[in-house]
Amino acid sequence: MRVTGFAILGLILAVSACAPVPVMMPAPTTATANTPVAPAIQSAPQSAPQSAPQSARQAVDTFVAVVRRMEPSIERECRNRAPQLDCDYEILVDTREGQGVNAYQTLNEAGRPIIAFTVGLIAEARNADEIAFVMGHEAAHHIAGHLTRTQSNATLGGVLGGVLIAGLGGDASAIEAAQNIGATVGARRYSKGFELEADRLGTIIASRAGYDPVRGAQFFTRLPDPGDRFLGSHPPNAQRIDTVRQTLAGLGG
Repeated sequence: MRVTGFAILGLILAVSACAPVPVMMPAPTTATANTPVAPAIQSAPQSAPQSAPQSARQAVDTFVAVVRRMEPSIERECRNRAPQLDCDYEILVDTREGQGVNAYQTLNEAGRPIIAFTVGLIAEARNADEIAFVMGHEAAHHIAGHLTRTQSNATLGGVLGGVLIAGLGGDASAIEAAQNIGATVGARRYSKGFELEADRLGTIIASRAGYDPVRGAQFFTRLPDPGDRFLGSHPPNAQRIDTVRQTLAGLGG
């Protein structure tokens, strides 16, 4: 990611517009961003006492520094684990209004991996470790092939749902409804496993770049806990934090 002075100024303006610590600067112009596809870290963080939000300037400085340090580590891990993939990541800021606190991984038209952070997440992060952990987590989705596997699961789920209802004598509307439900279940069939897999690999990437993944995973403590709801796409927060701790312990950390 090449960061220019103009881009940094624009990001400061954007973060200032939604930062918990007010900064008297105008909001940015809405920009176009890639549509999220992969499982994302997203939610409205809840209050947490462990540390205060950074100022807009601090948040931007932190984000830029983490990108410069993490990107080589991410691309090195990608080439080592999945040399068949395009490992030339692009890290972007999604400045569209109303995107909330979110990060996601997708691909551009040429198949290049994209990691996007919303302005809200950059403003919400308490420290570099949180940004680094989220960045490593999203990078891991690409390395592990989660986009392709999720799309395959959705297709299979839709087909199986339709076949099942047809075999039971369902009419056309029932078959269509079953296919839609089957596609939803199929797409999420492994999504909790994907999230934990991305947490494990993200822990490794962030740790090897010199960050503290356990401290970074404290970001989860400010997210509403999804629990273990049927069709929920994210594992319980406590399970995710335990996964990070266990992975780091396995690295000798």
